[in-house]
Amino acid sequence: MLRAFANAFKIPDLRGKILFTLAIIAVYRFGAVVPIPGVDYGVLRGILDQASSSGITQLLNLFSGGALTQLAVFALGIMPYITASIIMQLLTVVIPKLEEWQKEGETGTKRITQMTRYLTIVLAILQSTGLIVLIQSGQLFPGIDTAGLIPDASIGIRALMVLTLTAGTAFIMWLGELITQRGIGNGMSLIIFSAIISELPGTGLRIYQTEPALLALFIAVGLILVVGVVFVEQGQRRIPVQYAKRQVGRRMYGGTSTYIPLKVNQSGVIPIIFASSLLYLPTLAASIVNQAWLTSFVDRYLTNGDHWLYILVYFALTIFFAYFYTAITFNPIDVADNMKKYGGFIPGIRPGRPTAEYLDRVLSRITLPGSLYLATLAILPLIALSLAGIQFPLGGSTLLIITGVGLETMKQLESQLLQRHYEGFLRG
Repeated sequence: MLRAFANAFKIPDLRGKILFTLAIIAVYRFGAVVPIPGVDYGVLRGILDQASSSGITQLLNLFSGGALTQLAVFALGIMPYITASIIMQLLTVVIPKLEEWQKEGETGTKRITQMTRYLTIVLAILQSTGLIVLIQSGQLFPGIDTAGLIPDASIGIRALMVLTLTAGTAFIMWLGELITQRGIGNGMSLIIFSAIISELPGTGLRIYQTEPALLALFIAVGLILVVGVVFVEQGQRRIPVQYAKRQVGRRMYGGTSTYIPLKVNQSGVIPIIFASSLLYLPTLAASIVNQAWLTSFVDRYLTNGDHWLYILVYFALTIFFAYFYTAITFNPIDVADNMKKYGGFIPGIRPGRPTAEYLDRVLSRITLPGSLYLATLAILPLIALSLAGIQFPLGGSTLLIITGVGLETMKQLESQLLQRHYEGFLRG
């Protein structure tokens, strides 16, 4: 692997892309520590000193890389863009016009991308407004006196804070697109990857200061889980496809063999995000209804992750959303129609509807172990918290993002190295 890294820096074009990507990530990390206007940074430092001891910082900073509790320009992180992308994927299934655009190729993709950008800005405005409200009400740092955090809470200052946070999200989105276009690719994922990785050293230091032996245990368990995640994420069922020969003019086309790769985890980290978001709804409903019995029930069973009912609901929701998201992102009927249009068929299966039914049956079978794997990965930190009272720093979404982005980045560098006849990172 070290030789592969050395080879990557020997190629001027590839070296430039790597250095450009690192420079963009450095700009992103700089924006994660620059506070927004209107905030008293001295008061904020005192609040963070109290919050770090209560474990709030680790919970709030997962996707923003420390920018949220720093109340930095990039406090919202890339989450508005992720939410907008998920919403657009769901709308593509239910809105025929968006489905037509998706099938138009590059032109339709550009339209959908542009709509995703506009939706990201709208969500950033809403989320930044909500963040300012949380700051003023003291709910961003519960149990801590936040008086004096915003000395001047006039409408003009609050509007400037919302504008700054929204502009920060738009700037992050632009940085991610720059990495995709001019860097090593996969820009948005690398932004999230860098945010999560930046929090791990601080988390490790806090654990070491509390109990050094516990840090060694976490590292060992984390490595075992990473190996398991890599093993499952690389697993796929390859459906063989044969294309019949056809003559167009004087040329003969077809006659080739390929395959359809169906991954064991076809839905990625999205089911965990959906499930965790849905589990927040009871707390929100209890705060709106304001009934004593409902608030008591939610606080007892559906607020703390160490209760068995919370764990079971989280497990079941993750499995449900794994099937749901796989169903809306992979359409066996469209795949079968495209294969039939270009003369492709699965050996032993008739083209058309039988092919769609076969693909749907295979996909349902491999989604079962994939969904169980996702659900187990999601609840492992909760089980550790429930049985041993230990807050495991690597949650299911964290592990999936770190390993998934790492593998994807290595594959992209691998392909560029192999194109230039260099030995890559991955050996078969």
